[in-house]
Amino acid sequence: MGEHWKPWTRRDALKAAGAVTLAGWALSPAAALATPDEAKAVLDRLTGGASMKEGRITVKLPAIAEDGSSVPITVTVASPMSEADHVKAIHIVSEENPNAEVASFHFSPRSGKAEVATRIRLAKTQTVLAVAVMNDGSIYIARTPVTVTVGGCGNQDG
Repeated sequence: MGEHWKPWTRRDALKAAGAVTLAGWALSPAAALATPDEAKAVLDRLTGGASMKEGRITVKLPAIAEDGSSVPITVTVASPMSEADHVKAIHIVSEENPNAEVASFHFSPRSGKAEVATRIRLAKTQTVLAVAVMNDGSIYIARTPVTVTVGGCGNQDG
């Protein structure tokens, strides 16, 4: 061991851990949240900018989410899921998460039913958008507001 080496004390370790934590906090960008305009841009990309109409989609999402880190959502689209009339994709988009594109699911007539159930993270109170892309090119949208009391994407002000 060199002549300047000395064992670390508990206090030295705590100081170093605090310095690393502060440095990481100072260097990390603030968790930017998407905006409704960014959500629209994601929808335009996912749907090719086609016009959207309401109907055919049912969204089950709690009106109040106590914990945004795990919010249950079920999206169902009314469709016979036949060759002539079926859902090609369901997209879930959030207006105020760090990333607006939450999830996408793809279907074929062999899927039998156009329904997905999952859990999503929500940073704060917002509107969640569910979009169904049909095989004939038509697009359906449903908007569901949800109040988040404790954010699930690192934001604690819900």
